[in-house]
Amino acid sequence: MENYVNIFKSLADEYRLRILSLLFKQECCVCEIQQALGISQTSASRHLQNLHQAGLIKLRRDGLWALYSVDYGEFPSDIRKLMQYTKEMLAQNPQALQDFSRLKASCRRGNV
Repeated sequence: MENYVNIFKSLADEYRLRILSLLFKQECCVCEIQQALGISQTSASRHLQNLHQAGLIKLRRDGLWALYSVDYGEFPSDIRKLMQYTKEMLAQNPQALQDFSRLKASCRRGNV
């Protein structure tokens, strides 16, 4: 039960939902998320840590880069369904669409 509580607490934040909406579409580093959402690096890192601790995202190291993504294969089927619903809901959200446009406008790990 505690796992579910942590997941729902993690999803109950606007910025974490906005971060998830980006990660549903592509792997991102902290600085890309920071630019897309217009938040500080500290804030972006804190939200990513929360999502990671809840088991909703994974971290991959590539040299100096810490890259975050969503990995559905790691979820039990009930959580996979919840994440799929969240993805579908966010796909139509105007704020999430705007965030992704800003992400695409910045060059991947070049303008960050």
